[in-house]
Amino acid sequence: MTRDVLAAIQGNMSTFSKGQRLIARFILDSYDKAAFMTASKLGKTVNVSESTVVRFAAELGYDGYPAMQKALQEMIRSKLTSVQRIEVSNSRIGDHDILSMVMQSDIEKIRMTLEETNRLQFSRAVDAIIAARHIYILGVRSAAAIASFLGFYFNLIFDNVTVVHATSTSEVFEQLLRIGPEDVIIGASFPRYSRRTVKAMQFARDRGAETIAVTDSETSPLTATATLTLLAKSDMASFVDSLVAPLSLINALIVSIGRKKNDDLSETFATLEQIWDEYEVYEKAEQL
Repeated sequence: MTRDVLAAIQGNMSTFSKGQRLIARFILDSYDKAAFMTASKLGKTVNVSESTVVRFAAELGYDGYPAMQKALQEMIRSKLTSVQRIEVSNSRIGDHDILSMVMQSDIEKIRMTLEETNRLQFSRAVDAIIAARHIYILGVRSAAAIASFLGFYFNLIFDNVTVVHATSTSEVFEQLLRIGPEDVIIGASFPRYSRRTVKAMQFARDRGAETIAVTDSETSPLTATATLTLLAKSDMASFVDSLVAPLSLINALIVSIGRKKNDDLSETFATLEQIWDEYEVYEKAEQL
């Protein structure tokens, strides 16, 4: 169920019991906090039982509280300001060990990404990239790290790669001026989603290019612009975007393409090793 949870709550307010109305009011007023509360904690916060919270989720048509919580999280993730993100993360972390909690969360996001990745979409993305006349890569703000990482390795594999530098919307379109039906653009964006990335992907799709979205959810605005979608779970650690799972997915994409271009890649790296050695690019490890 991908509908707006807040609208559903408001539309059903008159049918709720007294306890359910307490839950509804809290969610409407503090959805940024409620989305990350367990059923037990939410119940204690508004002074109702955990079972009342579970029945509330069922009343809205969800299979259980976790399903409603997931829908609420997906709805609000792109709406939270940096200040709200800090407040939510402080509430979630509480007195727990920050190092353990953040790293365990990252591990969980990789596990979920592995379980939910559409293997057919992944395979098609690999084939589309290899067959492309030109490959464009776009990611802004925190997603620029993903674009830069992908661009670094793609430039070692291919000779037809452009990492789009998005300092302004007009410059993005200027760099995509010649994109067409035989090309591929890979756009990465996670909450809070970049409008520049969405518009660039729309432009590329309208020009007939294959558009590959790397994003976190089917409800992401990037999904509507994509011919192929690669989903990777992201999360927020305070004001910081956790991109561990997306980078792991990108790693798999690079390795898969490398395997299919194995002979060419071996020749390329043999040449690079000679250049790196001749011009002392890397420090030589001391022999033991």
